Amino acid sequence: MVRVVLRALSAWRLIWRLRGGLLPLTMTKLVEWLVGVSLVLVVWAVVSFDLLELSLPPSYREVAWPMPLYLLVSFGCFSLATVGYRVATFNDCEDAAKELREHIREAKEDLRKKGLKM
Repeated sequence: MVRVVLRALSAWRLIWRLRGGLLPLTMTKLVEWLVGVSLVLVVWAVVSFDLLELSLPPSYREVAWPMPLYLLVSFGCFSLATVGYRVATFNDCEDAAKELREHIREAKEDLRKKGLKM
């Protein structure tokens, strides 16, 4: 397990060195999420299937098996709470609404002048 972590860290060091030199990398949100999910899946697979033969107690495996489902439900709850909070604290734009009403009124007047009946 320690060797795997050290190899991953050395790979990240290499990428970091190349980033400033020949290979310009940008960490978009997609890349950040993919790296995070990949790390969680690797740790889950190592614990669930005992890939490194760590001889973990069976209770670890029993907890690890449903962990993806727990994480998915937790992510869903967090997302729902975030959307609810953002909707509840959404600011009204009074000035923009007045400006939009004025533009609509001007457009209607312009169309009336051109002969369109409303």
